[in-house]
Amino acid sequence: MPPLTRPRIVAAAIDLIEREGADAVSMRRIAADLGVGAMSLYNHVSSKAALLDAVAEFVLSQISFTDDPGDAWTERVRVQARAVRQIAHDYPRSTMLVMSRPVRSPAGLFPLERALATLREAGFSGEDAVRVVRTFIAYLVGSLMREVGVTPAFAPVHDSEDGHLAEVDATLFPQVGALASLLVARDHEEAFEYGLDLLIRAIALQLQDSARLQGPAATRPKESTAAKEGSARG
Repeated sequence: MPPLTRPRIVAAAIDLIEREGADAVSMRRIAADLGVGAMSLYNHVSSKAALLDAVAEFVLSQISFTDDPGDAWTERVRVQARAVRQIAHDYPRSTMLVMSRPVRSPAGLFPLERALATLREAGFSGEDAVRVVRTFIAYLVGSLMREVGVTPAFAPVHDSEDGHLAEVDATLFPQVGALASLLVARDHEEAFEYGLDLLIRAIALQLQDSARLQGPAATRPKESTAAKEGSARG
């Protein structure tokens, strides 16, 4: 049997969460899955809460950001959002756990720092950058909860359930009945990209409006760190 380590305990917790959900996690259950005594876990994690924090930290550390600092901010935030979506597909139930817990670790702060830096370099004020990030988080949480089927309202349905909207009373719900085929459509990629594009376009317009109010100096995006380093080398 491999030695008991913190990474092995965290991996067992993630495996259990993905199979049965976070409510199934207990120190006793994890110990049983690993074939060890429950008390031995406490040499590596102090409590169930600490274990769940470790799960959240691991999941966040797996986000792979590939946005290019030289690209426009609109493309960078798009790539960042896709990276978060990808981790939700890799660890759907664990990602929902992440979204329900406060950020305490460097792994959790890194995505936030990257997003804020992208917006600040684009010319957003500190206050607007925070508001934009919060708006993106709200969109991602809502979109991904629906996509991975965690929330029941308008969540993906099984093929056998597709007919339930088509059977509604068209007198009471004429629009629902007429658009039933679209309401049960499950092209998550298209839906995510549509909402993301809509959000980015709206935020870009807000940046333009703010620039007009603040004058010509505000219309120039802040020079990116990468551009500054390139200028210094030149």
